[in-house]
Amino acid sequence: MALQLWETLKEAIVVYTGLSPATFFTLLALLFAAYHVLSGLFGPSETHNHPRSLEEMQPLQPPVQLGEITAEELKQYDGSDPKKPLLMAIKSQIYDVSQSRMFYGPGGPYALFAGKDASRALAKMSFEDKDLTGDTTGLGPFELEALQDWEYKFMSKYVKVGTIKSSVPETQEESTSEATKDAEDVPSEIPAVKSEETSSPSADAKQE
Repeated sequence: MALQLWETLKEAIVVYTGLSPATFFTLLALLFAAYHVLSGLFGPSETHNHPRSLEEMQPLQPPVQLGEITAEELKQYDGSDPKKPLLMAIKSQIYDVSQSRMFYGPGGPYALFAGKDASRALAKMSFEDKDLTGDTTGLGPFELEALQDWEYKFMSKYVKVGTIKSSVPETQEESTSEATKDAEDVPSEIPAVKSEETSSPSADAKQE
């Protein structure tokens, strides 16, 4: 039975390929070997994908509360250091966006917002460097409403981990101190004026 099948197979090979059975099986073995070599060179390597899959499967670290930090300190959490959380601020409130690293991490569509207070950029939906600030002065009602929507989204999705310190410009501090000094100096002149007014009637009385 097996011999009959083998004879039938040899006849079919000769009829359909025009090759002898020995030549046919030799070509088949060469093609299989070539496929195996090429798949090893250009195919995905399990050794390279294995560490990446482990990295993707690692659980996210719990958010760490930072308290009050400066805008300069916030830049350290822009995703450039994978050991640090990925942070972003809206209206001076800092949120941990590590769970959305594909969006806010390096290479993501919103990566330039990470490590900054991007309130103005989010309100205007702008990707310009000049709008990467927490200054919202001059924004219109629609822009402020858009910013409010972003804030609600972040409050509901991410954990707040701190706030940005409010920095008061030195010129404003100097003007405030000067105004305080002027206010303190004004009352000192008033008693002098009153003393002159009260002394004048007594002088007139002496002259009479």
